[in-house]
Amino acid sequence: MKIDNLTKSLGGVAPSDARGRSTAGTAKPDSAAAAGEKVELSSLSASLKQAEATIASTPVVNSARVQEIRQAIAEGRFKIDPERIADGLIESVREMLAAQPPRT
Repeated sequence: MKIDNLTKSLGGVAPSDARGRSTAGTAKPDSAAAAGEKVELSSLSASLKQAEATIASTPVVNSARVQEIRQAIAEGRFKIDPERIADGLIESVREMLAAQPPRT
């Protein structure tokens, strides 16, 4: 089944549209402020917001390191250490296995 057919069978409403409509009708603007209620966020909330901003501004690729490797390959200085690669793969598998919940 194609995705287009799925949205048509649901009445043409995409999931994001459905969420927006359901919350828009039930929300009461400024009702909490009008009642004099106050909302306070914990310091953890501020820390999470700061962490999100840091992560968002961190580049996914270290372009300086990529350029160093390109240069080394071009000059024939880039050496592959198969033992180091194997050790890294084994370690990553150990971490994945340790993170899995125990089977019952």
